Amino acid sequence: MKTRILKVPSQGDGDLGFWSPDKPALATWSLPPNPPEPLREAALALQQTSTPVAFPTETVYGLGADATRSPAVRGIYAAKGRPSDNPLIIHVSDLDMLSRFLPPGGEESRLPEIYREVIHKFWPGPLTILLPKNNGVVLAPEVTAGLSTFGVRMPASPLARTLIKLVGNPLAAPSANASTRPSPTKAQHVLEDLDGRIDLILDGGDCRVGVESTVVDGLCDPPVVLRPGGVGIEELRRCRGWEGVVKGYKDRSEVGGQSAPRAPGMKYKHYSPKARVVLFEKGGGGGGGGQEQNVGERDVIGVLEGGKTKTVAFIRTGRWGVACGLRNSSIKEEEVKEDAEGKGRSEEEQADGTFAVKRGVLLGEGGEQIAKLLDVDLGQDVEGVAHGLFAALRELDRQGADVIFVEGVSDGDDIAGAVMNRLRKAASEIRQ
Repeated sequence: MKTRILKVPSQGDGDLGFWSPDKPALATWSLPPNPPEPLREAALALQQTSTPVAFPTETVYGLGADATRSPAVRGIYAAKGRPSDNPLIIHVSDLDMLSRFLPPGGEESRLPEIYREVIHKFWPGPLTILLPKNNGVVLAPEVTAGLSTFGVRMPASPLARTLIKLVGNPLAAPSANASTRPSPTKAQHVLEDLDGRIDLILDGGDCRVGVESTVVDGLCDPPVVLRPGGVGIEELRRCRGWEGVVKGYKDRSEVGGQSAPRAPGMKYKHYSPKARVVLFEKGGGGGGGGQEQNVGERDVIGVLEGGKTKTVAFIRTGRWGVACGLRNSSIKEEEVKEDAEGKGRSEEEQADGTFAVKRGVLLGEGGEQIAKLLDVDLGQDVEGVAHGLFAALRELDRQGADVIFVEGVSDGDDIAGAVMNRLRKAASEIRQ
């Protein structure tokens, strides 16, 4: 199978440009008068075949299949190499579509009361809610992986909502990467992982958020965040009924127990590049500077086994200097502004969340070269870190990093919590 990338005319983040309703209504998503041909082709493939299609959302690229057809959903698991007990999220275009999967009556009033305010505040957007399965409605059993609930969200991307509306059924759509790999935020990332496994990738530009949706369960008391993501816990706590929401993403299914995970991303190692990742947690202790642990020369020498020159990479998020202050010779004149496809970019283009990769060498006490150096500074803005994190991990892999030292951010109840959750799952080793 030859994988094709079809460019969809857009202004980034799935904005179709020519089709932006004044208010992206929750109730009914109206189709543009003449949907772009790539969207029509993708919708037809999703209706008539069992091969999934990759498409962009505001969070990451998703790998979509008709959530009501078992052969189609099984195609997702096959393409990703995803364990079959890892449930999928379904994506709807509007509340009209969601109503078909609610108890008889189906109006918005049939939604559990706990979800009313959060839906109106965060939909369309990066929030997934858990709802009880309605036994009278056919969702492919592979979607829920044996659970009595299903996860659903309404993406903010106009491209995604238009595609779903054209298909006419919800799309089951986990991230469009090979299982355990970093999530894709560009069409090229999808191609790197799934080339030859799927037929079609819709290229709608870079994803704005850069980490997956927040998954919440409001069917229990107190409500629980099962996966941190694009909506922070503090934002949820400002909604009626969610003041006491708690973190639930360290239950035993996350750490390898035998129970089925309640939401995607809870049980298995995720987001990992090929390189070994060593995460340095941001120091605590009341925030009194100096508590954070630095990479030392012994850390680097420890990965230079057998005397073979290796490539050591650093991802910085604020406090670390270039190469964390280790002796180095940076080849500044060859510094290249890059996106995750390795194409040159101007300084102005860096503002959209892409990053510079600085190349050089690490030096020993005598000035000798002990390793090749790659250095990425994602900056101190946590939203920028979230936007660039997966792309940085993939780019350092592409440039041959053997080990990546990562400076963690301060854990919190905003998107920083999602960043650290992803980094902990990507890490081969965590140092406090």
